[in-house]
Amino acid sequence: MSDNYRERSSVVKLLFFIAAGILLFKALQIQLLDTSYQARASATAIDKYVLYPSRGLIYDRNKKLLVNNNAMYDLKVTYNQIRPEMDTTKFCELLKINRKTFKNNLDKNFRSRRYSKSVPFVFMSKISAETCARFMEHLHEFPGFSIQLRNVRGYPHKNAAHVLGYLNEVNQEQLEKFPGQYAKGDYIGAMGLEAAYEKELRGRKGAKYILKDNMGREVGPYKNGKQDSVAISGKDLISTLDIDLQGYGEQLMQNKTGSIVAIEPASGEILTMISTPTYDPNLLTINRHRGEAFSALLNDTLKPFFDRSIMAKYPPGSIFKSVVALVGMQEKVLQPNRFIPCKMGYFYNGEMRKCHDHPPPYNVEIAMAHSCNAYFFQTIRDIVEIDGFYKPQKGVDLFSRYLYQFGLGTPLGVDIPNEREGNVPTSAYYDKLYPKANGPWYSPTIMSIGIGQGEVEMTTLQMANLAAVMANRGYYYTPHLIKAFKDDDQDIPSKFREKHSIPIKPEFYDPVVEGMEQALLKGTARVAFIKDIAICGKTGTSQNPHGKDHSVFFAFAPKENPQIAIAVYVEHGIWGATYAAPIASLMIEKYLKGSVDPSRNYLEKRMLEANLTSAP
Repeated sequence: MSDNYRERSSVVKLLFFIAAGILLFKALQIQLLDTSYQARASATAIDKYVLYPSRGLIYDRNKKLLVNNNAMYDLKVTYNQIRPEMDTTKFCELLKINRKTFKNNLDKNFRSRRYSKSVPFVFMSKISAETCARFMEHLHEFPGFSIQLRNVRGYPHKNAAHVLGYLNEVNQEQLEKFPGQYAKGDYIGAMGLEAAYEKELRGRKGAKYILKDNMGREVGPYKNGKQDSVAISGKDLISTLDIDLQGYGEQLMQNKTGSIVAIEPASGEILTMISTPTYDPNLLTINRHRGEAFSALLNDTLKPFFDRSIMAKYPPGSIFKSVVALVGMQEKVLQPNRFIPCKMGYFYNGEMRKCHDHPPPYNVEIAMAHSCNAYFFQTIRDIVEIDGFYKPQKGVDLFSRYLYQFGLGTPLGVDIPNEREGNVPTSAYYDKLYPKANGPWYSPTIMSIGIGQGEVEMTTLQMANLAAVMANRGYYYTPHLIKAFKDDDQDIPSKFREKHSIPIKPEFYDPVVEGMEQALLKGTARVAFIKDIAICGKTGTSQNPHGKDHSVFFAFAPKENPQIAIAVYVEHGIWGATYAAPIASLMIEKYLKGSVDPSRNYLEKRMLEANLTSAP
């Protein structure tokens, strides 16, 4: 045998062993390393049926049902079990679809791993109970098709849409963020309480495994059901809302743009949170018409999806004078009995900033009751000039630190998404706003913040929380919407039980609170007076450079042992006493007494019939 032959033989053997090795490695990869092939092989023998849990219900503070579950059905199909002689005309008539839809719903890419002719997939989703019942009577005529129950949300009341939120189908980003928890086609809380407490509300899926033959026909439970698991329902949530008060407030705010927030001062529990214009939450129930409704709301020029209670940043107007007074007294630039003259305005450097006609402000109480602008222009200047006229930075930053203590300039931490922070101006902010090249800034430059104008911005939630601080004479609990989980010992988040104290002496609240009470007795808020409820409140008019001014009011009641703190903001409502104060007064009476006294029906009627949505 020649050397050349031996060499060729060795090469052939080597190639043979290499090819055999490649084949062995590929077999090893398919059978042991790549589990996707195992899963696909077992899927033709074992079918997994997902059992969807009931989503947790949501109640108001008085156990009235706010969100329930309604049955919705998915029609699934196993392709290779469909009979060719199936009556497709009858099938389509029962489901109210056409032949093109029938064909398109069956037309899948079976070469991909996503679909198999032996594994059920969704043929049609979001089928109503009525359609499903009609179809179920004839289900035996259509082998290969099966019905799977799903639950979608229903809303017995047409209120609190922004608070309750809605569900959306999970997107790819969420599937990757929560691996194994959701599958394509599942629903997840997208807004409001549905999003904030998704983990508790969603429950846990179950599964049932069915053994099938090579034709895809059911043989029986896999391993006698030993691997099956039951679905565990989500936890029922009791919210802090009073749905009757919420509904009443939404009626008062119909045809108006703005918001209302009411809080129980002793706990921080939110009694009502209203943003208008609003919408019926039933419009966003998962059904075949949801897309149209969602698109219409999204394109509405009045922006009903925009939650003005926590997202709109407003100048607070004169309700902010309460904070200026407290900081001034704490820093000893203002005494409770200090007299600051007011002659229909505040004069500085030949310019007058107007005020209205009112009794002389001999003290903080009178200045608060009659909302004297001159009094608080001077007070804020004294705070800013605490280190001298030419060094306003120290005073501004001192004042801003107090504002942060009041929960301003930062999100309070309410338990629904998208809360905004408002705005607290600092010296750095003013240095940027007034660069040195254009000249320095001093207290007269920024003194409009003393009456809640200028660069100070607050959300309505922050205004209501400020009213709660006044009610508690110096502290608050983070406003929240969860009260408890029904029939469950899980505590609400600990941050909602933490007391936030303001570093201002308790005695300084007395003249401010007295002034707020006098505002209703003989000051700017007399329209909100109720003879048998001691309300302490403050009107505000928020200047609007683009049209009519905004109407603002915050209050708490009763004066002793307060049960409710409230803020109302009505865009284009002109004066605080025109709309915001009457609406707040009616809300307080409704909450504390259960109804509005007939003697005030005229006021209620005027609020209900007022239409401001076309205001410029």
